[in-house]
Amino acid sequence: MLKIILFIEPRTTGADTATDNLRRNCKKLHCVKSEADALGLVMIADVAVIHAPAPEMLKLQHALTGTRKLPIFWLNSFLDKDAKPEQEDWGFALDGLLFPTMCPTEMGYALSFGIHGWKQRKRWAEEKASLSLRLEERKWIDQAKAVLSEIKGISENEAYDFLRKQAMNERKRIGEVAANIVKVYQLIHG
Repeated sequence: MLKIILFIEPRTTGADTATDNLRRNCKKLHCVKSEADALGLVMIADVAVIHAPAPEMLKLQHALTGTRKLPIFWLNSFLDKDAKPEQEDWGFALDGLLFPTMCPTEMGYALSFGIHGWKQRKRWAEEKASLSLRLEERKWIDQAKAVLSEIKGISENEAYDFLRKQAMNERKRIGEVAANIVKVYQLIHG
């Protein structure tokens, strides 16, 4: 069971059943009407559920994700075909779609699956960032080894040992030391 669901409903639409079903799937349900109120509570929420037509939902979704990354669901009772956003217009991936006709159990399953998908995407993004950083560092290290080999007349293995020792002495990452060496070399030798 979720701790806190932030329910954003800018218009009064009579989604009382959906509100009750959300309440049954969490310990605390915060219901707000405005973007400002939602932004005030987004830091304590586990999940945000937006109940608004597509254009308002997109605006609220953008505001929430700009403040904090959390799973966002769209409670859609606005079944007008023209109101459905196209996939490319969404900007951010919604983590789930809820309907007022869902029973509490169905809503709970939808929330659980959506949160699981969000956590997986978050983990993948973190892994991607970590791999990108390591790849970038590897490029700097290779360039620094070439620079040190040229300047000091040493092998690449000796240059790597030099970089590693320098990083330990300065208490910095080896990639950071390597980047500094390459940048200074480029500055001097243009």
